[in-house]
Amino acid sequence: MLSDIEIAVNAQMKPIAEIAAGLGMSGDDIELYGRYKAKISESFIDRSKSAPNGKLILVTAINPTPAGEGKTTVSVGLSQAMAKIGKKCVLALREPSLGPVFGIKGGAAGGGYSQAVPMEDINLHFTGDMHAITSANNLLCAMLDNHIQQGNALRIDGRRIMLDRCLDMNDRALRNVVIGLGGKVNGVPREDHFRITVASEVMAILCLSSDLADLKRRLGNILVAYNMDGDPVYARDLNAQGAMTALLRDALKPNLVQTLENTPVLIHGGPFANIAHGCNSLRATQLALKLGDYVVTEAGFGADLGAEKFLDIKCRLGGLSPDCTVIVATIRALKYNGGCAKDKLKEEDTQALRNGLCNLRTHIENIQDFGIPVVVAINRFETDTEAETEIIRSFCDEMGVKVSLTEVFAKGGEGGTDLARKVVSTIEEKPADLRFTYDLDSPVREKITAIARKIYRADGVIFTPQAEKAIAEAERLGFTHTPVCMAKTQYSLSDDASKLGAPRGFDITVRDVRINAGAGFLVAYTGDIMIMPGLPKLPSAEKIDCDENGVITGLF
Repeated sequence: MLSDIEIAVNAQMKPIAEIAAGLGMSGDDIELYGRYKAKISESFIDRSKSAPNGKLILVTAINPTPAGEGKTTVSVGLSQAMAKIGKKCVLALREPSLGPVFGIKGGAAGGGYSQAVPMEDINLHFTGDMHAITSANNLLCAMLDNHIQQGNALRIDGRRIMLDRCLDMNDRALRNVVIGLGGKVNGVPREDHFRITVASEVMAILCLSSDLADLKRRLGNILVAYNMDGDPVYARDLNAQGAMTALLRDALKPNLVQTLENTPVLIHGGPFANIAHGCNSLRATQLALKLGDYVVTEAGFGADLGAEKFLDIKCRLGGLSPDCTVIVATIRALKYNGGCAKDKLKEEDTQALRNGLCNLRTHIENIQDFGIPVVVAINRFETDTEAETEIIRSFCDEMGVKVSLTEVFAKGGEGGTDLARKVVSTIEEKPADLRFTYDLDSPVREKITAIARKIYRADGVIFTPQAEKAIAEAERLGFTHTPVCMAKTQYSLSDDASKLGAPRGFDITVRDVRINAGAGFLVAYTGDIMIMPGLPKLPSAEKIDCDENGVITGLF
């Protein structure tokens, strides 16, 4: 059996100019990054705005096992399947982060015969967007520290700096650092922190900006610190937004690639869903809706994270509304949520499966409460048994939702045609009516509590003194009428990764709330969630190699 990267390097890719031409673009409308990657020009984006929108399909999932359950693979496979049944489809995905590529998860461009390609480029440096975001974020940090070093005219309080440096790599040693050591010429010593790039506010800003002018405005609104009087200091006070925009000028343009079956893919932006808002860029999604009759997009991790943020943040800020939501599940993940041990997941266990269905039930009910029709996609593994699949079918019948056993990993688009047809028929039969979890005008505490109770099924929320203080500060500065982005473990509906299935009788603990003024939302940190992950004991990086001919192996 071929590995993901072996399948990818043997793919019959079309020149990206040919893919672009199929979407109505000329050579002047794209900026080539080699033969198989391109950025889409601002002029084409502007011209496309008058076109009608296609139908939007959101792909989300149940709470995953640590290995992931193939949500991106299903997204890619569904887009290929839509083409197989004669639909003009465009796929819109996030850019992978180097952190999980070299950490526990491996690549994030799909798998098997449902991949976006060139897979190794997408998973590594791609078109440089991640580097541009990292550089823009760290330029702002450097300008802040330089301002303090050069006399501190803004009277910045070094104890109340709200900005973190970032790096697109899992590196726990950088979570808490001390900078400015070594004498006067090396800066003013202070405690500092790193977060992974995909959790930086600059990443969120890029993904929510409508154009360059909006990008610059949002960058200028980043809250960087407080002065000695307790007043906020923004990036615009450091005159940093212009240079940051210059670094991000090209990164703001969506990237065009293709699937193994030559379906067009816009891959742009990559915030994590457990510690950020978890969606690809608003620009890419909006453009895809102008280019395709159907658009498949995904939101990170389970529906309690990515889908909730897609709907309550991205859709609210960008005027989007999905026509259908696909919830991806695997029998092994449901058994895991039902108490089956990790080393027993390949064995038939109908009782554990039944126990774990409560997790799928909760996610289905949540999406239905948003007013969006649901189709369940079971990402099929060869170890699944007929008895187990029959339990899934019966359960979905009881829930009144269509279910499809997909085999897109092994068969590509052909393995997802049943799913594609069921998605199309669901869109035709059940019009969506998007409703949000909370009212934007509600107090911050009420918005957080609404998410905890309605989405996670928590009894309530415990706000630490630090969180209470931060909420009061946000309200003092006028950030009351903004969405809330919850930072929470992806492995559980609760804030405790060990509570599987559909836990009840728990509270969510909010330990802090940060103002992302440029992005336009507040971030609530729950439990022990980390914004700079660490590498596992055996990182994927140990398996990745490059030979003397430049051939990369070990990516999956």
